[in-house]
Amino acid sequence: MFPTLQAKLERHDELERLLQDPEILGDPQRVAQIQRERGGLAKVAAKVREFNRLDSEWAEAQAMAREEIDAEAKAYAAAEAGELHAQRQALQAELEDMVLAGDALTRGGLIMEIRAGTGGDEAALFAGELCTMYQKLVERRGWKWEVLEFSPSELGGVREVTISISGEGAYQNLQFESGGHRVQRVPETETQGRVHTSTATVAVLPEATEVEIQIRDEDLQIDTRRGGGPGGQKVNKTESAIRITHVPSGLVVKCQDEKSQHKNKARAMRVLRSRLLERRTEELHAARASQRKLQVGSGERSEKIRTYNFPQNRLTDHRIGLSLYRLDQVMQGDLEELIAALIKFDREERLKEGL
Repeated sequence: MFPTLQAKLERHDELERLLQDPEILGDPQRVAQIQRERGGLAKVAAKVREFNRLDSEWAEAQAMAREEIDAEAKAYAAAEAGELHAQRQALQAELEDMVLAGDALTRGGLIMEIRAGTGGDEAALFAGELCTMYQKLVERRGWKWEVLEFSPSELGGVREVTISISGEGAYQNLQFESGGHRVQRVPETETQGRVHTSTATVAVLPEATEVEIQIRDEDLQIDTRRGGGPGGQKVNKTESAIRITHVPSGLVVKCQDEKSQHKNKARAMRVLRSRLLERRTEELHAARASQRKLQVGSGERSEKIRTYNFPQNRLTDHRIGLSLYRLDQVMQGDLEELIAALIKFDREERLKEGL
């Protein structure tokens, strides 16, 4: 009844078998990849297995209730069939939600990129506050936060930051944060008290595994250089900064935060795989995505997804028409109501499209 979820169950069981393979057990990196994928599928696998069990027991109880048996046994079988049917219906509703959630449900990790947009220093300060907002949400949820690349501004803001976020439900909950975020407030540098408008952009990429996206060494151009900016003399004296160009796609990823060239390369490859997965996904769903309301904007002010109005303590998400008059709490990481509304909206849109 749920072929896509049944396929996830089969994949989960396949991963279980792979973890018994002595050859794979001798490769710690491969084991870690399999364990991550299996962990993402575990919840779905358990629910599908439970549904299959209920479905079988319900069919048996129905068959027994139709048999030529005494009245008491017949009544018992009918009552059991009714109870199993109710449990089956409740679980079926859960599975339907899982189908509508798609791959987002089983994908725990993501790469988030936050960049200052229009507005100069104020935009960079706002980008830094968005970064802090998401970090506080991650702490509230008990997820894992790892900064992969960080470029600060002179006044303490953020020009650009790349973060890895992992944990159960992380991607499902944050997938709709991509787009242009607009802030309206009086900057600290404004002497006449005028409200200014600035922007920052957020991109949320599903973190891809090496199994999903395989990159050939011959397709990469890797350049090294001395790390610049903050980090101390050791960073600047060694050729630790990495710049990777994926020649077939033209994608370029840079990483210099670590003092180790090996670690910078590993981080850059994680970002590159995620960008390639995003590109592949966009190509596969281009026709449908062009009609969806939840789209990733380019970051221009005219393509904003959300406005943060500090004078009115108001946050407005323009895609779903939701306004919350507690912006101060949202900036402290309380995005629960907003996230729930976006997930609900996406579910309703998918139902309309028959997905």
